[in-house]
Amino acid sequence: MTLAWIKSSYSTGDGPECIEVAATPGTILVRDSKNPDGPRLAFTPTTWADFLPYAAGRP
Repeated sequence: MTLAWIKSSYSTGDGPECIEVAATPGTILVRDSKNPDGPRLAFTPTTWADFLPYAAGRP
């Protein structure tokens, strides 16, 4: 399976790089955009959905 990684909107060509996220049917994967071959974090879709409001600053 080829993953479709989506880079954070805070990550630009002019500024710092951040994270990339890819989704599979049962897992949300997160990696450091500066180290795409490095380790990845894996979350269930429910855990990821619970986390997103905190990441957006709206708990």
